Amino acid sequence: MRKTATTPPATGQRIPAQPGPRGVPLGMLVPPAQTAVEDVMAGTVSADTGEQAGHGAVIPGAGPATRPGERATVRLRDVGPDDPPRYAPEWLELREGADAVARAPELLDPLRIRLANLPGKSGVVIHDLGCGTGSMGRWLAPRLDGAQHWILHDRDPYLLHFAAVASPRAAADGSRVTVETRRGDVARLTPDALVGASLVTASALLDVLTREEVDALVTACVGAGCPALLTLSVAGRVELTPAHPMDAEIADAFNAHQRRDGLLGPDAVTVTCEAFAAHGATVRVHPSAWRLGPDDLALTAEWLRGWVGAAVEERPELKERADRYLRDRLAACAAGELTVLVHHSDLLALARPTGGAS
Repeated sequence: MRKTATTPPATGQRIPAQPGPRGVPLGMLVPPAQTAVEDVMAGTVSADTGEQAGHGAVIPGAGPATRPGERATVRLRDVGPDDPPRYAPEWLELREGADAVARAPELLDPLRIRLANLPGKSGVVIHDLGCGTGSMGRWLAPRLDGAQHWILHDRDPYLLHFAAVASPRAAADGSRVTVETRRGDVARLTPDALVGASLVTASALLDVLTREEVDALVTACVGAGCPALLTLSVAGRVELTPAHPMDAEIADAFNAHQRRDGLLGPDAVTVTCEAFAAHGATVRVHPSAWRLGPDDLALTAEWLRGWVGAAVEERPELKERADRYLRDRLAACAAGELTVLVHHSDLLALARPTGGAS
């Protein structure tokens, strides 16, 4: 969970309060007047113009239709039709401004140099893993020059729908940005998922993966010879001012919750760095903390509820004291008397290129 005054998505699109009934085709969730949106999601036009899309038919939330003999590059976990989204869209919207401020711009120059040296390419293909509502694309696409084709991966078709509709239309130099969606669980990335990729991105993803899933991600990136920009991974450190005697106890319980079922949690960045380095990649890490204060009351309150709630779920014996702690912290937040520093890390891995790029 992650910071500063929140702003809506750059395109002005708003996330609807409810995703609508699950299992209903995405086109039925769009008012008839928005036929252009339906066309984008159906793949009959690109995301930024009325031209015919050049990357194959894009099925809502599913990606290009496969041909006989082809297999999916991202497998779905075994989930039922009523499986809830992994992340509430309202939470993703609330935190988008904080994420944008926190991400480390210091990692962009080495990334730009790598992308500029790609051989024989008129544009880049960017895979955004666990894209949610598409905040990474809205942050990064306007900061990179040149034509970009974004391939958005997520397990939730509603989030994919919004991510496609609210995607940027232009790069930093005005070049075209197009988008397609692929529904699947990125925790089960297959080795050939990233063939042809120029860049892999993700936000707040590494800490919800296992070591095996990180190894699969790293192997796919190295196999494609493409860099990876993996942002906003939890670092396991939180600083609240003024301090409270229970701060450390809640933080320890939350970190233990993050490591449930073999998930890496706060260890994710270290494990990922080691995995990339073992393949000869150059890895850079930069802090990307949220700095929450009086201008971030809604986000701070929601973060507090989730942080304390996870701690109590991990250690139920904390509940009575944690309830009092949360009431006190929420009161201080509402009064503008609480600041929170939530530490995260951004990681840029530059794998050895496979096509002669320097």
